[in-house]
Amino acid sequence: MNQTELVDPRLKLQHLKVVMAVAEWGSMAKAAKHLTISQPVVSKVIADLEDVLGVRLFDRSPQGVEPTAYGRALLKRSIAVFDDLRTGVDELKFLADPTSGELRIGSTEPLLAGLGRAVMERLWRQHPRINFRVVEADSSTLLTRELPERRIELAILPLVDASVREELEATILFQDHLRLVVGIKSPWARRRKVTLADLIDEPWCVASSSIGSLVTDVFRDIGLRTPRIAVAATTAHLLFQLLESGHFVGHFGDGLLHFYTNRFALKRLPIELPLKPFSVAVITLKNRTISPVAKLFIDCAREVAEPLARPQSRSA
Repeated sequence: MNQTELVDPRLKLQHLKVVMAVAEWGSMAKAAKHLTISQPVVSKVIADLEDVLGVRLFDRSPQGVEPTAYGRALLKRSIAVFDDLRTGVDELKFLADPTSGELRIGSTEPLLAGLGRAVMERLWRQHPRINFRVVEADSSTLLTRELPERRIELAILPLVDASVREELEATILFQDHLRLVVGIKSPWARRRKVTLADLIDEPWCVASSSIGSLVTDVFRDIGLRTPRIAVAATTAHLLFQLLESGHFVGHFGDGLLHFYTNRFALKRLPIELPLKPFSVAVITLKNRTISPVAKLFIDCAREVAEPLARPQSRSA
């Protein structure tokens, strides 16, 4: 039997669109306004779908509507259907004109402004009509919401853990090492020998992330008290500017510093932290065909990151 014959012919894409709108707005009246159709039409679509499927998709209350377990399951697949359809259309457009296309990506601000920027600039030189739609967020938000809900097609992230969840797939670009950093004006920049104990009473600025937490963990693990965290932020440019003033101690990965050395006057401190390297990777949904533009992006990211993946580049 043809697979299309297994789908009830009464089930239409427009019906799924209505379900998604009702779930998003939490109200049939608001969904109708958003879709520019009448509320009775929305109510009839939901009622007809519930009749076809034999389950209740939404719980109704004076406060609005909320998806049931059946509704959430249908929503999950509806998002995937429209995402795959959009990817298919993008693929056709790309085949007709390989120099154009659109890609939705997500990353943390430090990686976006460093590695992400370098990859996009290289792709633009080769394919000037490619458009990027960028979501800047923390790793947890990107992995638990933006990527599973198909709001982005891929994410560039640091991975402290060796693995990702089962439904995700990681393409490792390089292994990064955490380094302690100060500005050139800092008195610590002129010291040939520095220990962590020396830096306890200094004001620190760290990233509000899993990578930033590694720094405070190091002090605890070797029996030292945690230094004062004067600034915790997610913006790399702010942290670099503070470090450049010479008044703070901070941290960054070698790979990240590679993209910022020409922008800020910084110096790595001669301290080897007792930490394993962490991965920088492109994360996608497993068992999902990525678009041609996404494949171009991943291939380009590998090229840009290749010097960082070589052991000799670390010592340099």
